[in-house]
Amino acid sequence: MGRVAAAGAVLVALVVLGAPPGAGAELSEVFQYMVKRECRFINGTEKVRFLVRYFYNRMEELRFDSDLGQYVWFTHHGEIQARSWSRDREWMQYIRTAVDWCCRYYYTQNATFLLKRRVPPSVSISLVPSSSQPGPGRLLCSVMDFYPAHIQVRWFQGQQELSEHVVATDVVANGDWTYQLLVLLETPAQRGLSYTCQVEHVSLEQPLRQHWEMPPDAARSKMLTGIGGFVLGLVFLALGLGFYVPASASDREFSSFWDSLKALTWI
Repeated sequence: MGRVAAAGAVLVALVVLGAPPGAGAELSEVFQYMVKRECRFINGTEKVRFLVRYFYNRMEELRFDSDLGQYVWFTHHGEIQARSWSRDREWMQYIRTAVDWCCRYYYTQNATFLLKRRVPPSVSISLVPSSSQPGPGRLLCSVMDFYPAHIQVRWFQGQQELSEHVVATDVVANGDWTYQLLVLLETPAQRGLSYTCQVEHVSLEQPLRQHWEMPPDAARSKMLTGIGGFVLGLVFLALGLGFYVPASASDREFSSFWDSLKALTWI
């Protein structure tokens, strides 16, 4: 009977909060009421904690904590509700056993998926420009879409591990049972050196290594290409002009003209 009464009280509260305004009244605020149930496991089911948390407009008003076996309140309204539920012995017996019939039961049902699931990461390296320091950019190793969350990422320059000047984000949950991690090498990348981002994860039989080298200097390559094209163009110009020299020209004049063009092409 107590459980029915408590459920009815919650339903009435939801209906009242969600009811449309009366005739002539305007809705001036948005109200939100949320109940969040959590099962927290430590070392499998050896240590389990069950929480039921009640929020009103994003503020937690009260909670039930299985470690305490009672309600804890944080607002005046939460205190009123907690004292009311705590007087119901049948309801308190029911909520205190939820750690077994809810948490431990569903853990055994989902243990195969939770404990044996393996998703290998994808790894990529990108050059990130620095807004605070001039010169070459910094290398960012992006480790994406892996499960479970525990992972190790290391940077190498050649065969030497770079343990300093390495900054990593927290492991971030994607919301689809996978995670991601970004690891930045703060030391500027140098031309002529190879860099490696090494990832170790339980889903991998051996460490995954992604290599990166600084590409050639684009400006220098363009300059050399332009010079080569200019010289090649002069050569073809000289050949073309050689074919069109008038047949009446003397051999000396033609030879002098040809030597001048050859000298021009080798400047």
